[in-house]
Amino acid sequence: MTRPPSKLLWAAELPRAAWVVATWWRHRVALAGAPPGDGRAVMLLPGLFNSDRSNFVMARFLRRLGYRVEGWGLGRNRGVRSVGPDAERLIARIAALAAEAGPVTLVGVSLGGMLARLVAHRRPDLVRAVVTVSSPYAGDPRATNVWRAFELFTGERVDDPSVRARSARIAAPLPVPATAIWSASDGLVAGEICRCDHAVAVEIRSGHLGVQLKPALLLAVARAIVRP
Repeated sequence: MTRPPSKLLWAAELPRAAWVVATWWRHRVALAGAPPGDGRAVMLLPGLFNSDRSNFVMARFLRRLGYRVEGWGLGRNRGVRSVGPDAERLIARIAALAAEAGPVTLVGVSLGGMLARLVAHRRPDLVRAVVTVSSPYAGDPRATNVWRAFELFTGERVDDPSVRARSARIAAPLPVPATAIWSASDGLVAGEICRCDHAVAVEIRSGHLGVQLKPALLLAVARAIVRP
């Protein structure tokens, strides 16, 4: 059974996130080497209890590369409370974007990545590819240090049969190309459950908080979008 990250890694989350922000300027040259975009539509999905504001650095970076980048526009991510029991509100947003710009590449952070996979299963016609970032979709939710926060903010219980059934569907092989970006040193979710055999796995060295700001993550996302 996969265990959650250690208390040491958990305690290091805030200092590591602060260090990413403090040293971000050092990586401008590396970021300049990211592959250019081609104008395709990309939607960014935030993590648990985060909003589109949490992805502003990634959005700006991908727009500069040449992508059409949109947030999910559903406020803070509170799981089904935000997207609906079958993600119908999120699907409506993606369908509107796809009607204008063609199938959408979904980039989801943590819980956002799990919702991206759910949408890709339900409406693969709307989704070009899925990129998950530190998303614990491939194992027991208790292999995280945030499952109680998930229950608090979403109003769901991880042991509820309907939640387990949805989790199994999310973890199933996707009908579209998938990339899973993960970290063995994540302090909130076990890296082992953030990847699987049927998605391209890309390892970076990062904590969980603020991972979407990390230059190595931005480069990994840019390369993953090009890959399909």
